[in-house]
Amino acid sequence: MPFIYWDSTYFLVIIGAVICMIASARVNSTFRTYSAYRSMSGMTGAQAAERILHASGIYDVSIHRVSGNLTDHYNPAQKTLNLSDSVCNSTSVAAIGVAAHECGHALQHAKGYVPLKLRSAFVPIANFGSALAWPVLIVGLILNNRSSMFLIHLGILLFSFAVLFQLITLPVEFDASRRALLQLRQQGILGEQELGQTRKVLKAAALTYVASAASAILQLLRIILLFGGRRSDD
Repeated sequence: MPFIYWDSTYFLVIIGAVICMIASARVNSTFRTYSAYRSMSGMTGAQAAERILHASGIYDVSIHRVSGNLTDHYNPAQKTLNLSDSVCNSTSVAAIGVAAHECGHALQHAKGYVPLKLRSAFVPIANFGSALAWPVLIVGLILNNRSSMFLIHLGILLFSFAVLFQLITLPVEFDASRRALLQLRQQGILGEQELGQTRKVLKAAALTYVASAASAILQLLRIILLFGGRRSDD
């Protein structure tokens, strides 16, 4: 049995980790930069979110403050828009942009945006696959009998679910940012120059999802290279 943690394919994991680190550093740096720019409207992230939601006819989504930095998210099951400490009461263009992005998800939910529905439905499948993929692969290697290849292929399939979830996430996030910028312009919350600054924040945030998807694909490739060509009598 090959040593599965340190081998010639491990560079794929390293590349994925580096990509994610660079994307994370960039979004944090961009957010810090434009957190120093106070919006001309003087609205906080929470106020901007409320205006966007109400202007879109959405009154059943509640806005909550959550701890942490950039922990913002929309919960479609509970219809809550959760804004982090650095966004909720901040009047910066960065904070307003992030809040508007989360509103974008609420708008998707209200309009029945299909990719969002698909992503929500895929969450338990992706979690299941991610949790069981490696245990199934390892059991397949240990058994080394007729069942081995079935388990190895099953493990690869399970991990593929997690990768597919990352890919489904991309159009959902891109569309939420598009809706956010549109609403910020239509509602007069940000001026044209401010919209340009906010666009940079949202673009940097989008790159973190691209990086996560790329990292997941590289990990899947590594698993296929390690186990896909094995035979039960290896």
